[in-house]
Amino acid sequence: MRSAMRPLLLCALLAAGSAQAMSIRELRTLEANEKDGRAYAGYYLVGVVEGLREAADTVQRSGQKPPFCINGRRLEPSMARSLYQGELTRHADQYEADMPVQLVLSAALQNSYRCSP
Repeated sequence: MRSAMRPLLLCALLAAGSAQAMSIRELRTLEANEKDGRAYAGYYLVGVVEGLREAADTVQRSGQKPPFCINGRRLEPSMARSLYQGELTRHADQYEADMPVQLVLSAALQNSYRCSP
């Protein structure tokens, strides 16, 4: 059973690796031009935060230091947009429109949920 799952897992990883991240410009365009664009963008932001959180948890489970630590503090899906917008506002000079949204949210989580030494 386990060996039968390896090809499936490999295919899933390859498919995920070929997916393109949405840029800041693309997210803004989605919000502005689509009927439900703001809602779709919100769903995307929540998905990015959840993916980053899962990645950090995986790193921590493997015994390495994660990029950010929740440590029982509140991090809810409804906070994704405010984390994103807050990071863009505080560090507007560091981000260009073609940079991925994931980069902004990763920095926001690292700044908001620092790991204690």
